[in-house]
Amino acid sequence: MLHKFAITAMLGCAAMTAFTQTPASSIDTTTQTLTEVVIISTRAEDITPMTFNNLSKEQIEKLNLGQDIPYLLRSVPSLVFTSDGGTGIGYTGLWLRGSDPSRINVTINDIPLNDPESQQVFWVNLPDFASTTDDIQVQRGVGTSTNGTASFGGSIRLGTNKINFNPYVRLSNTFGSFNTLKNTVAFGTGKISDHFVVEGRLSRIASDGYIDRATARLGSYFLSGSYIKNKTSLKATVFSGQERTYQSWYGTPHSRLINNRDSMLTYAANNGLTEAETQNLLTSGRTYNYYTYANQVDDYKQSQYQLHLAHNFNARWVLNVAAHYTKGAGFFEEFKASEDFERYGLTPPNDSITSTDIVRRRWLRNDFYGTTFSITHRKGRNEFTLGGAANQYVGEHFGELTWMQYAFDAIKDNRYYEGNSTKNDGNIYFRSAINVTEKLHTYIDIQGRLVDYRTKGIDNDLRAYDVDDQLFFFNPKLGVSYTINNRHSTYASAAIGNKEPNRNDYVDALEGTTPKSESMLDIEAGYKFTGNKFGVKANIYYMNYKNQLVLTGELNDVGAPLRTNVDKSFRRGIEIEANAQIHKRLYAEANVTLSQNKIQNFTETLYDYTVDFAIVNNNYTNTDISFSPSVIAGGRIEYNFWKSFYFNWMPRYVGKQYLDNTQSEYLSLDAYFVNDVSVQWKHTFKNKSSVTVQCMVNNALDAMYSSNGYTYSYIVGSRITEKLLYPQAGRFYLTSIQFEI
Repeated sequence: MLHKFAITAMLGCAAMTAFTQTPASSIDTTTQTLTEVVIISTRAEDITPMTFNNLSKEQIEKLNLGQDIPYLLRSVPSLVFTSDGGTGIGYTGLWLRGSDPSRINVTINDIPLNDPESQQVFWVNLPDFASTTDDIQVQRGVGTSTNGTASFGGSIRLGTNKINFNPYVRLSNTFGSFNTLKNTVAFGTGKISDHFVVEGRLSRIASDGYIDRATARLGSYFLSGSYIKNKTSLKATVFSGQERTYQSWYGTPHSRLINNRDSMLTYAANNGLTEAETQNLLTSGRTYNYYTYANQVDDYKQSQYQLHLAHNFNARWVLNVAAHYTKGAGFFEEFKASEDFERYGLTPPNDSITSTDIVRRRWLRNDFYGTTFSITHRKGRNEFTLGGAANQYVGEHFGELTWMQYAFDAIKDNRYYEGNSTKNDGNIYFRSAINVTEKLHTYIDIQGRLVDYRTKGIDNDLRAYDVDDQLFFFNPKLGVSYTINNRHSTYASAAIGNKEPNRNDYVDALEGTTPKSESMLDIEAGYKFTGNKFGVKANIYYMNYKNQLVLTGELNDVGAPLRTNVDKSFRRGIEIEANAQIHKRLYAEANVTLSQNKIQNFTETLYDYTVDFAIVNNNYTNTDISFSPSVIAGGRIEYNFWKSFYFNWMPRYVGKQYLDNTQSEYLSLDAYFVNDVSVQWKHTFKNKSSVTVQCMVNNALDAMYSSNGYTYSYIVGSRITEKLLYPQAGRFYLTSIQFEI
């Protein structure tokens, strides 16, 4: 009851803050004018004692040829990204410091983007969002207090709230390998009657993908209207994405990638593949896709609405308040052969027919809404911020049978499972940045967060579940930075983060077990040198976990990764970044992360199907955490040939990763080294209109590699281990031409 009362009180307080306005008569119109919506509450600044990277709009535009946001972050230290379809269009994901996507907090204008239940970000729901993004900040570690799911590996802040006061029309078209096509039209009215600005964008993206049948058909729009007067700014924004992608999450068996026919036949026999499915495996090559049903698609639409109010009471006080609403609905459809009637809670039509072919759809419908606020006080060189959020998520999961070989009329549109979820999430934080002296800066950030999560129903395996969990987290962060002189500075910080399990952790937990929330102590220290033509940053970190939820390497039957708690584990490493203006036309930057990622004790659980589903436990000590490469490196070299003609070479290296926590050499992803190359030419005419031509060669050296995978093991007489990978495309091209007037 205490948790329920506290969450209700927090929702009420935030709502009161959201709708409290200063009377017009109290506004001092003689002070500074507010020119755009101010979103600053969760972003790190230069003297903030933590590690982060910023990408400007110009940097984003040089990389934006239709691929998802993770591919635009390729130069960020400690970051690894992957694509189900192999090209960066469709389903993509990213990891920071080895932390999986559910641990990376993502916000758009301080509004949470992570799905509250899975805690994932599905970038496929934001096609061509980069064309609307003004800036991106990537923080590593716990970072600043934020809204939504906790940051355990890092956080990504996307901003779209800068206002363009000049009118424009922009037409952009991209075409390339695998029949890739992107069309974008964007516009801005400039100032209307000195107070209003309207901006918008309409995009579509289509690609056949590298993996067989991994097509993506994506559409999106963005529309915003801003009102600016004196020290007040109000901006309403709506953006929506519709995706229809052919499923390619199943992966490619390792035996297929090494073209071992005998091993492929063994895999087919072990996994009950039909003759047609076996032939598909034997004849497909590296681009193998298990799915062949014509409508094996994921079809989902998500629309987001944001309203932001910013007000400068005076030179010292700034208020930001926002309300938001996200509506999502969609399904994935699949064909299943020879399914038992009992699998769907149905009675066979007679004793001789016990199985049937079916087509099923698994649905997700959800609503997510809430409010965020921050009020900042600046006095001299000091800054104080009080902020927070109150959000509620309501979700519905259900499955339908849309076709069946037998008894079709009896089961049409039958729901064979369904469940409902509600999640209340509230937080409040206080942050102070105090300049003790001209050189010494202190930072304190204290957050309290309440989570009330309930989900109940029948899962897709017809198991009943009933989760009712209330959690309170206290997340303090302390730091200090010291400016030695105008070239040298140092910092150190300590932060505690806490995080709740996600829906799959609860629903897919082994019988008799309940997932625990996890906590982490993040200690970091860094040094920065800024010279006239050379700069370097070095950061060391130690992330010590209690009850960390680590990936087991397995997926459930909808492609979501499974996790389990481990008592003690840690990540520690060093991140080094350097940049140099070698010549007035030649610029270079590079980064490298060297890390150790260890679990003190890990218990692997296997099922022995030869002994009536007996459970076998294998214990391991001091093993590497799955999907955590010990070496990650990247960089960029830019050469300005002539005026606005640029050449960029972007190499990246990712070391060996283990697919599970047993540190088996067989169950690992090989290290890979990939090089992307791009050229850009831009010409601006006297009337300030412009034309920009870009060409990018992805994987220019045609490396054959896999960036992700999964594994599962079981016992039938002896241990059987399956290894499936996600091969990425070899060399492929993207070219765009953009006109702006």
